[in-house]
Amino acid sequence: MFRRLLKIAGSLLLVIFIIGTLAFTYHESKDVVCRNIEIDFETDELIKVDKDELIRLVKAADSNILNKKLAQINSEAIEIAVKKHPAIFNAEVYKVMKADSSSYKGILVVNVKHREPVVRIMSNSGSYYLDKYGKKIPISTNYTANVLVTTGFFKDKYATEKLLPFVLFIENNKFWQAQIEQVHIKQNGEILLTPLFGEHIIEFGNLDDYQKKLQKMKAFYEQILANDNWNKYKTVSLKYNNQVVAKKR
Repeated sequence: MFRRLLKIAGSLLLVIFIIGTLAFTYHESKDVVCRNIEIDFETDELIKVDKDELIRLVKAADSNILNKKLAQINSEAIEIAVKKHPAIFNAEVYKVMKADSSSYKGILVVNVKHREPVVRIMSNSGSYYLDKYGKKIPISTNYTANVLVTTGFFKDKYATEKLLPFVLFIENNKFWQAQIEQVHIKQNGEILLTPLFGEHIIEFGNLDDYQKKLQKMKAFYEQILANDNWNKYKTVSLKYNNQVVAKKR
């Protein structure tokens, strides 16, 4: 019985200690002031918005954020403001307290996930990147991405509705991802593909049945060009139904 009472008393003391600690922490933390803004993202992302620019976005959302009490900072509003940047896929904002000599200092941490470009668009209607969701990512001097390049004459709607599914197919196919370097759309809508290996140009026609056309082109590579014939052809045309027409130099 005595041991049981002792155990209960010990548990009560622990609860009182925890409550007291939490109360003290709350009392201390409610007056902690934000002293710094930290920007955090993965260093291996293809594109990265400059950290100074992201800090400017935070300060634009709350101009008095530095020297402001953490409890008064609206994290959700700052998240919304940062997410509006077209190169940002997602943002999480949270507040951290760190011991600073005899007191605490507040830090606002902004963790961002950038959009991942899959194609660089350089058309008569503009220059930008597209991610796999069809969202535009602006060109910037602060970053470049080594992705498939598409040039020529087409509108934004064509880029997202017609071109993007074709690009994603290439990007998800190891063979074509390693082989296709550039896509060019002519004024008549026909497509030219520039391969990384070989000095030929692929006359692709339009994007109808693009998967079947790529299968035929791969078969041509395996049967003809694999025998050290990579530089013997000027053009390889897939424009005609069920045919691969190759022109030598």
